[in-house]
Amino acid sequence: MGPDTTDRGETIAVTLEAERTLRDEDLTGLAELAAQLRVDAIRCTTMAGSGHPTSSLSAADLLAVLVARHLRYDWSYPGNPGNDHLIFSKGHASPLLYAVFRATGAISEQELLETYRRSGSRLQGHPTPVLPWVDVATGSLGQGLPVGVGVALGAQYLDRSPAHVWVLCGDSEMAEGSIWEALDKAGHYGLRALTAIVDVNRLGQRGPTELEWDLDTYRQRVEAFGCRAIVVDGHDLGAVDEAYGQAREATGPTVVLARTVKGRGVPEIENDPSWHGKALDPELADRAVRALGGPRRIRVAGPKPPAAPRATPAEHRQPELPRWSRGTKVATRDAYGDALRALGAVRPDVVALDGEVSDSTRADRFADAYPDRFFQMFIAEQQLAAAAVGLAVRGRRPFAATFAAFWSRAYDFIRMAGVSRADITLVGSHAGVEIGPDGPSQMGLEDIAALRAVPGSTVLCPADAVSCAALVAQLPDRPGVSYLRTTRGAYPVLYDDGEEFPVGGSRVVRDGGDVALLGAGVTVHVCLAAAEELTREGIDARVVDLYSIKPVDRERLLEAVRETGGRLVVVEDHYPQGGLGSAVLEELADLGAPARVRHLAVRGLPGSGTPTQQLDRAGIGVHAVVSAARALA
Repeated sequence: MGPDTTDRGETIAVTLEAERTLRDEDLTGLAELAAQLRVDAIRCTTMAGSGHPTSSLSAADLLAVLVARHLRYDWSYPGNPGNDHLIFSKGHASPLLYAVFRATGAISEQELLETYRRSGSRLQGHPTPVLPWVDVATGSLGQGLPVGVGVALGAQYLDRSPAHVWVLCGDSEMAEGSIWEALDKAGHYGLRALTAIVDVNRLGQRGPTELEWDLDTYRQRVEAFGCRAIVVDGHDLGAVDEAYGQAREATGPTVVLARTVKGRGVPEIENDPSWHGKALDPELADRAVRALGGPRRIRVAGPKPPAAPRATPAEHRQPELPRWSRGTKVATRDAYGDALRALGAVRPDVVALDGEVSDSTRADRFADAYPDRFFQMFIAEQQLAAAAVGLAVRGRRPFAATFAAFWSRAYDFIRMAGVSRADITLVGSHAGVEIGPDGPSQMGLEDIAALRAVPGSTVLCPADAVSCAALVAQLPDRPGVSYLRTTRGAYPVLYDDGEEFPVGGSRVVRDGGDVALLGAGVTVHVCLAAAEELTREGIDARVVDLYSIKPVDRERLLEAVRETGGRLVVVEDHYPQGGLGSAVLEELADLGAPARVRHLAVRGLPGSGTPTQQLDRAGIGVHAVVSAARALA
């Protein structure tokens, strides 16, 4: 016997305006809505045979009050810039979110019950923006609130919008450091547009959470980060309503700490840790649905946002990029800072963020010119990535910069940005052994591999200032996660101002037919020096600047194979796994192009030294390239 899926009665419209004091009939309506949310969370998970119903049941009252009374949202126009934002940081409670969507009429009951967690469905196990009402993908815990900080920064500081950001968090994820990075920055920036709702149901995946129901400790921690804490019984509809009203009118960030019971509404499984992540079997589900009063046809019409015209795409002028003479020594990090500042003059949607290294990444040049569009995240790389994603939700084109090595700390956020299909640009400076004496802790030697693995990503590594500036100008319109790798040291400008460098392209810097030397960034200059030495030995070397690593220029690779008889030397300032060499070898294998490839990369753990010493010791200096080319030629 399966769960009862028969609706009873007519569709009921529930409209409970937040401006009105709650009355007894309003509380009854909210209780009915909460019961429907619980019933639908049970039904869809049981029919799917998997999911997290108990985590959804604990927060059903919190969402019923929010959606009916406080979430200002036009469900027919999810792109309305005046809409509030609802982010499920506890993404495993997706049955509750989808039940909300059904209650608002955004999705049908049939879609909820028949497609949840099925192949090809929009209603995936954890929410993603394949649904237009979902801002970002969630489910990797500790990420929704940091992204919410970025959304609130955009709404409050850039758009001057009345939009409010509501983030539902689980108590288990309060153990994540990223949650406290978020609260710290929320307090620092006084984000009155942000409210975190913490579903403190005491139980995690394998048993009690760290603090269980110790709401006082939660409160003290929240307040220590400059946020207001409101402690409520999460099943007291009136108390929850009052807390939300206070949060809407707050002068800073608010955290509603709601004491709840996991599995609330189903006595057989309430407060039982063994039911985490398990769908109710059909017989138990049927009993639970009947005990909750059966399926309903409640349609909730919550408060609407201020009227807003539909956005029209803006037309942007091309920036007047900085100019450099050939041969002038310029670090690509300097070119990044100057180009970003030029881009800011014609692109008001461009914003910049930095991780307290803006004097090194050169993001300070944008900050000096456009302080209202610059956000300092300090040494909090997870929040840095998350804020960029949140600002993209508000329609901005963020550029976030730090040392290449330090992006590894935020990798899960970058990975989830790819799942969200967020349009952001990340910049990693001080990459590779080229940085010199600082030592291996400061050397980004894994960054290309990590960013190449992100779905839909773009990975760029320009060798000179002209190409770097040209690429920066294209990135605001590039979809997905883009990564720009810049150099610390200054190297000669190779190209003339105004030359084009399309993403997915490459350049032949020096022609030759005996062997091809393929590099990116600093190794292009190494290859050029090696080619000069090879010429004295009678070896004619072609040098190719593969500034676009993902996508890589397959036509240029085929040309290099054809022109040199397949003799290729790939040189990269990166570990051998997953970097430029891997991109080249994978593409050649896919093309079926026969080639003899020598792959020079950093194969040991580097130490300190001058840039030249570092390149030589790593086996990617001029002499190593000459030896590899000589062996092939």
